Amino acid sequence: MREGMTVEAEPEVAASLFGTQLDVARAFTANLAEQGEERGLIGPLELPRLWTRHVLNSAIAAPLFHGSAADVGSGAGLPGLALAIARPDVTWTLIEPMERRVAWLNEQVSELGLSNATVLRARAEEVSPKQFDVVTARAVSALRTLLPWTAPLVRDGGELALLKGQNAPVEIDAAAKQIKKHRLSDVRVEVLGAGVLTETTRVVRATVR
Repeated sequence: MREGMTVEAEPEVAASLFGTQLDVARAFTANLAEQGEERGLIGPLELPRLWTRHVLNSAIAAPLFHGSAADVGSGAGLPGLALAIARPDVTWTLIEPMERRVAWLNEQVSELGLSNATVLRARAEEVSPKQFDVVTARAVSALRTLLPWTAPLVRDGGELALLKGQNAPVEIDAAAKQIKKHRLSDVRVEVLGAGVLTETTRVVRATVR
């Protein structure tokens, strides 16, 4: 942890988002605060907004998932680890190609006791297609680049739930060719956490036909 940097206090809303899993979420957030910058997982200025901008920003999407889910480019575990904590009833696969990040993810899965999560060291395009009910990603790439990595992993009738920034509608327009190629329907942006979080979360959702 960077000297002089203060970790954001736990917001009250964390209790409602994580419920009985709150202590696990606290442990994950503490580990990320302690080791995240040193291990190249988060930037040096993220500690004062670690809960708000990252952990809760991810966890607010938990109701969108069911069955088997994958997080592509899981990195620090945002959103994958946060979602696996919030939804222990969902089976999670955290897909990450970088060895040092895979090591971190495996450590957290073990230490936090996340029996519903497994880590797969691979690039998304190396993963067997059509095996997940829902696929997510956060801060990985522009939508037109991200769709060819994520959409093939979704079972027919399954969903994409991709966490994006304020430019999500523009990204959808720019990805028109990829949306058509990968047979996506009902593509829309949903804003989550209004009136609950200080920073809302935008999710690009789509059905894979």
